[in-house]
Amino acid sequence: MRILLTNDDGIYAPGLRALRLELQKIGTVEVVAPATEQSATGHSVTLNNPIVVQEIYDETMARIGWAVEGRPADCVKLALRELLGYRPDLIVSGLNAGSNAGINVLYSGTVAAAIEGAFFGITSIACSLEYTKPRPLDFNTGAGLARQIVEQIINKKPAPGALFNVNIPSLENGPVLGVRVAPQNTSTYEECFDKRTDPRGRTYFWLGADFTCPNPTPETDTAALRDRFITVTPLQFNLTEHTQLEEMYSWNWTL
Repeated sequence: MRILLTNDDGIYAPGLRALRLELQKIGTVEVVAPATEQSATGHSVTLNNPIVVQEIYDETMARIGWAVEGRPADCVKLALRELLGYRPDLIVSGLNAGSNAGINVLYSGTVAAAIEGAFFGITSIACSLEYTKPRPLDFNTGAGLARQIVEQIINKKPAPGALFNVNIPSLENGPVLGVRVAPQNTSTYEECFDKRTDPRGRTYFWLGADFTCPNPTPETDTAALRDRFITVTPLQFNLTEHTQLEEMYSWNWTL
């Protein structure tokens, strides 16, 4: 099996390194990842600047992969259209530092990279590791769990372009209790901005690190993570609201 591995934390991220080692147990892994961290860039792509790419090697001169000076979606586009020279069997994005459950899927570069792969009709899986305490995170254990979930998904032979979001609960608070298939939570998250003043007297705001969902909808991904379960959520990139669509066909439109 030929696997394309990417992320949004950057090509040097420990989560990517750990997941690469685990995925090599089930296939050949090619890394095409951002040169620098691109967290919360969503599905943005680079339009007005050139995208520089460079092959990267570790301290032993073993090849890591391609570093891309662009967004996660750029990485997948370039990998499939220019860099690989073949069509991978699977695209995996991660292992992200922090969960991407609930509405976070709309902000996440990790999930966006997987969505980009699904655009191309390739089974794509986003993998994230929740944390509730300061780093370092146990990426090795998290990557091992992610690889087990990836294996189980591909063994079911999903349809081409199938898209999955996998979240692993924080490993600092106790053992993982199992796996739950769960829909995306849409409950409101709490967030705050730190108001500050720069040296020139101008007001600016900095989004705080606390981005929590105190009351997730029961039986959703966020709730299952809270209960210490790995969550697997099938996603789709077609955002059409079909119930509303059917109603709108009957509206009398005028100009």
